[in-house]
Amino acid sequence: MPDVSNLYSLTAGYLQGVDLEPLKKAYEFVSERHAGHTHESGEPYVKHVINVASSLAAMKLDLDTVVAGLLHGTLKEGVATEEELEKRFGRDVAHLVEGVTKITHVQYNSRLTHQAENIRKLLLAMGADIRVLLLKLADRLQDMLTLDVVSEEKRRQKARETMDLYAPLASRLGIEWLKRELEDLAFKHLFANEYAELDRLLLSTLDERQAYVDEVIKILSVILRQNKVNPMRVIGRPKHMYSIYKKLVAQKIPLEKVYDKVAFRIIVRTVEECYKALGTVHGEWTPVQGRIKDFISSPKSNNYQSLHTTVVGPAGHFIEIQIRTEEMDKIAQEGVAAHWAYKEGQKISERDARLFKDMKSLVQHLQDVEDPGEFIDSVRGELFDPDVYALTPTGEVRELPRGSTPIDFAYSIHTVVGDTCVGAKVNGQMVQLKHELQNGDIVEIITQKQQHPKRAWLQFVKTGRARTRIRQWLRKEERERSLKLGREICERELKKYDVSFRGLLKGGHLRLLLKELKANHLDDLLERVGSGVIPVSQLVKALQPEEFREAEERRRQEELLERVKKEADNRNQIEKRETIDIDGVDDMLVKISRCCRPIPGDDIMGFITTGSGISIHKTECPNLLSSDPTRWIDVSWSGKIKGEHHLAGLLIRAENRKRLLAEISGVISADDANIVEMNARTTAENIAQLKVLVEVTGREHLQKLLQHLQQMQEVIEVRRT
Repeated sequence: MPDVSNLYSLTAGYLQGVDLEPLKKAYEFVSERHAGHTHESGEPYVKHVINVASSLAAMKLDLDTVVAGLLHGTLKEGVATEEELEKRFGRDVAHLVEGVTKITHVQYNSRLTHQAENIRKLLLAMGADIRVLLLKLADRLQDMLTLDVVSEEKRRQKARETMDLYAPLASRLGIEWLKRELEDLAFKHLFANEYAELDRLLLSTLDERQAYVDEVIKILSVILRQNKVNPMRVIGRPKHMYSIYKKLVAQKIPLEKVYDKVAFRIIVRTVEECYKALGTVHGEWTPVQGRIKDFISSPKSNNYQSLHTTVVGPAGHFIEIQIRTEEMDKIAQEGVAAHWAYKEGQKISERDARLFKDMKSLVQHLQDVEDPGEFIDSVRGELFDPDVYALTPTGEVRELPRGSTPIDFAYSIHTVVGDTCVGAKVNGQMVQLKHELQNGDIVEIITQKQQHPKRAWLQFVKTGRARTRIRQWLRKEERERSLKLGREICERELKKYDVSFRGLLKGGHLRLLLKELKANHLDDLLERVGSGVIPVSQLVKALQPEEFREAEERRRQEELLERVKKEADNRNQIEKRETIDIDGVDDMLVKISRCCRPIPGDDIMGFITTGSGISIHKTECPNLLSSDPTRWIDVSWSGKIKGEHHLAGLLIRAENRKRLLAEISGVISADDANIVEMNARTTAENIAQLKVLVEVTGREHLQKLLQHLQQMQEVIEVRRT
């Protein structure tokens, strides 16, 4: 049986005076109920839950949360009910176990929908009780530590989810050690080769780096004391592997060029000493401009406080130094867990209250996003590592990703501010709305009530919040436009028969109409008609009273006959255009063959048909070559054909994407050629195949068109047919 003594010791170490009997009862309960059960890693399930509970105890969380860590798999495995847990361990514990079970216990047909709904449930549970998220993070850490034994597909899926969701959430809570560990574990499974190579290189330079760390710590200790700063500790911590890897990729440099592989930390007693230590460091080594950040006067949203600077240290290496007090260091490592109110009746701190408010604001913002793909994009957009810290004119800090614009800043303040933004001042100067903000910028947003979001904003905003709100407004506008158009269309069709919606409602026919068109209510019907989801033909069929159906059928038949007549006339016109003058034949009907469609400039040969005159073929036409040579006749193009148009068939193969047809049509039009007919289909390999019949003046004109089509990036092949 797995050893539980370490869990008891950890918990007793900080929950002094608290009765730990519920923890022992929970251990006995899971030992009995999970007997013989194994985790997906292959280890006994009891060992897994002990490790999860131990991680929670290491974060010094309250007893209910640690007990819930032991019990977190009981509902999922079906070995207990929520009522039973509540009876044995209390409502609080049962609530936490039920909350974390909801996140992983729902299955959907679509993997994307499944992932989106799990994340949505996690965020909702987190908004209700932050401990559900802490429990899930501890569970995910244990899963990641044993990920080597599961299938490659599942390993990569969990690693990707951990990198995109759980590590950023740990960062949002300020639990830096957990964020680093989750990122490194995910990095190991997502980029196995890069991880192994980086690990090897770091190991090979371990002695050299340690010597450098010792030298820098010695210098820092001496110069600080010389300037009457008595640090409690000066330490050098190796940066975690994923942060080094990100720097390698971002800066496109080899490992040996990454000089700040170690982050140095100076721990002092007071805020005053923090700033004094910063001045001392800058007096000794040259600071790197743009790399000095003051998170003491302007803390991060997760309550993180520290001074950051990068200097050119010994041997010309860049070194990063963080300066903070003991309390700040504790918060930097443990985040929300450093101040968790685990004691009965303990009041939550103002800073933690602000953090929880921000987390609930995040949940509120994401609740309105219905599309699974857009929802996941929004989550990723919200859980960024901030690179830019900009300020409002009143000094309030806004954390934004690199490349953020005044629009992103406006939406970070309030949706209404973003929606009505017309301009911005940065550091007192007017800037464009797509201007990229920098650290320390003071941003003033200018609004006007009549302003509204523009679709073009989506091309340069960076935050998920801004993108989501813009899309929501555009969808609302589109819906209102569709409603208006749909009402106009419906009323127009009803008016033909002297019928109104009021009449349909009064006669009881509206309900039948909604059922036939599969609409939930009248506005739903109008919107779908206006947006084209319900074609007008389908609407007309459903709207018509029974007595008018025969008349409408006759009208459609007349329209069909008229259309057939017009198409026949058009074909006759095309055939007339294809009858041209050819030298070498007199007083005979001459037609261009449709099998190879020769045009002026092509080498041609005539073929004497039975009763239909002479058909003109290209000399290499397979149909001509397989025919009777005794019926061939030498012909040549007449000099009278200049300025006339001739039909040529093209086959175009291209990579399929949006607007492909429009761009191909644009190229043909730009070359002064006319499209007579076009047919398109898409292969299983997502290759678009287009058969196009065009009018050109001759071979030279056609060659120019072929050349321009071939120059399109997506086009694979263009040839005549």
